[in-house]
Parts: sequence; structure tokens; C-alpha cells
Amino acid sequence: MVTPSEVTPVPATKPPIRASAPGPDMPRIVPRRHGGRWLTATVAVLLFAMVLNSVVRNDAFQWSVVGRYFTTAAVLDGLLLSLWLTAVVMVLGFLLGTVLAVMRLSANPVLRTLSWGYVWIFRSTPLLVQLLFWFNIGALYPTLGLGVPFGPQFVTVKTVNLLGPTLTAVIGLTLHETAYAAEVVRGGILSVDSGQTEAAQALGLSRRRTLRRIVVPQAMRSIVPTAGNMLIGTLKGTSIVSVLAVHDLLYSVQLIYNQTYRVIPLLMVATLWYIAVTTVLSAGQFYVERYYARGDSRALPPTPLQRLRGHLTAVRHRLSATTAADARPVIGGDR
Repeated sequence: MVTPSEVTPVPATKPPIRASAPGPDMPRIVPRRHGGRWLTATVAVLLFAMVLNSVVRNDAFQWSVVGRYFTTAAVLDGLLLSLWLTAVVMVLGFLLGTVLAVMRLSANPVLRTLSWGYVWIFRSTPLLVQLLFWFNIGALYPTLGLGVPFGPQFVTVKTVNLLGPTLTAVIGLTLHETAYAAEVVRGGILSVDSGQTEAAQALGLSRRRTLRRIVVPQAMRSIVPTAGNMLIGTLKGTSIVSVLAVHDLLYSVQLIYNQTYRVIPLLMVATLWYIAVTTVLSAGQFYVERYYARGDSRALPPTPLQRLRGHLTAVRHRLSATTAADARPVIGGDR
């Protein structure tokens, strides 16, 4: 027989809580309004529209003349020379700069000192001064020879016949670019964690293989953004070789407006070409940075096309949600 004290009390079952429909006394949720953001965006768009209108509708720019000379043979030849100078200077500059960076990080004090001295001298001298110096190198060294050090020379060449304006521009720009490229490469190498090198040494890898297979690929994440800026700066910096009568883009434009006296339209031709090439280089820099970002983050940064597609998808979902909310029947209310 079961006594009342032995009976286990059964807990009372609570009635289920039913979600009540929002009544008239419930506070309404209002999304946050960004008044200042919309105000600044409106002012910025208005100012941009005013500037764009003043440029497009200003007859002094002579846009018909700009279109006429934009693809002439002289301008295109100057553009090709500017692109060629940029490519040659960047390749040679980073090759020599990598050597200087390795010398700067070497355990040899002589190599470190020579590398530091080179960077110090060429970064301390203006580029225009360096170009003029190399252009007048014949005043210091009328002839260049090849032979025994401090002894007889077997082959001698006159400097005037050897160094023309274009070669002088290549030498001056390359030596100037090498100093900056060396610091960029050195900074990228130093950005790699020292534990990577220690792990490679523990595995028995040589210093050269460690640098080539482990350090440099990781350092490229820091080198590429700065190298892209240097590439764009070198493209625009090639215009300075016009002082040496090198037929680059700017010098070709100057030759035309010295004959036609259409200064502003021809300068706009050069400006538009520089903007177009810089835009292409910036797009290439983005994809190179995205390539070397692999392994650094869980997801690669989206491309402009993917970002646009994401915005369109978000807008489509928002419109679908708004349409569904409008079509939803009203719960509660008067019967």
C-alpha cells in the first residue's frame, strides 16, 4: 500500500506561452536615420557635378581638338616609349634593388655598408639632378675603357657616342629606382616572422633556398602594394625625361603644341592617356595583391564584379522582403 508521503508530486504543467499580436500600445521599431551621411553625400555629389559640368561645357578645353590629336601617330609613339621606359626601369630597378636588399641584410659588414651608402646617396639626390648629371657625364669621363684594373685598357669608347638621350634616361631612372626598390624589398623581407626562417633552418634548408621558397613568397604581400605605387609613380616620372629631349608622351605633346599653339588641348591629351594607363595598372595591381593574399585570410577580397553582384543581390532580397511584407495578411484588428 502506497502512503501519501511516498507519492512523487507531479509538477504542474505550465500553459504554453502564445505570442500575442502587437497591440496599439507596443512601441514601433524605427530604423536609424543617417541624416549627416546623406547630407555630406548630397553635398559631395553636387560639388562633383558642378566641377564636371564646368570641365565638359568649358570651350577653352577644345574637346574637338583633344579628340583629333588623341590617337595621332606622334602621340602614340610617345606613349609607347613611355611604357617601354616604365617597364625597363621597373624590371632593372627591382632586380638591382633585390640584390642591394640582400646585401643590406647580409652578415658581411662591407656589403651592408656599400648597400646603405648607395641607398643614401641616390635617395638624397633629386631625380632631375641625377638625369642632368648623367646627361653631362662626358664632361667628367670623355672615354670609357675596358682592361686591367689600374693598368692598360684594351677597348675604349667615347662617352658621347655611347650614351644617347634615351640610354641616359634609362640609366638615370634605373639607378634612382633601384634605391627605393631596395628599401621596399628589404621592408618586405623584414615583415616575415623570424620563426619561418628558424623553422627552415631546423629542416636543414640552405639560406638561399629559405629566402627563395619561404621568405620571398610571404614578403610579396608587403612588397606588391608598394611596388604597384612605384610602378604608377615611375610611369608619371618618365615625363621628366622630356628635359633630355627624349620623345616620350609629354615631349611628343610639347612638340605638337609648339607648332599649333594648342597648349591646353594637347596637355589634356597627355593627361587622359596617363589616366587611362594608370587605371589599367591599378586594376592589375588589385588582382596581383589578391593573388598573393591567398593563405593570409580565410576568404579572398571580392573583385569589383563580385562586389557589384553582391550589391545587386542584396537589393533584390530587400525588394522581395518588402513585397512579401506588403502582401502579408493583417493579424488581429477588427472582426
